Amino acid sequence: MTDASKAADLASRHCVPCEGGTPPMGRAEAEAALAGLEGWALSPDAAAISRRWEVKGFARAVQMANLAAWLGERQGHHPDIRFGWGYCEVTFTTHAAGGLTENDLICAAKLNAIDAL
Repeated sequence: MTDASKAADLASRHCVPCEGGTPPMGRAEAEAALAGLEGWALSPDAAAISRRWEVKGFARAVQMANLAAWLGERQGHHPDIRFGWGYCEVTFTTHAAGGLTENDLICAAKLNAIDAL
């Protein structure tokens, strides 16, 4: 499966509720999964993924933040969002698992797909 088809597969899926006891991904699994997600970076502790969008002006940054928030509500999986004039940063992690899960990858892929429209 190509990186593009992996990303498309993730974007077509939906998050599932995560309960305590769900194990987070290990570093190697997370790095392999990120290969198909353009723009996303793994945190140093491999517990989260983040992407920063450079945009023109404040209104576009707010739009991107609102898009990420809307997606989080739709999926029941909420990102951390930082934005200001000219940028929006989105971070996904699964707090209940204490690290990265497939839900984070699904949301990242969906956000990439929406942003590409």
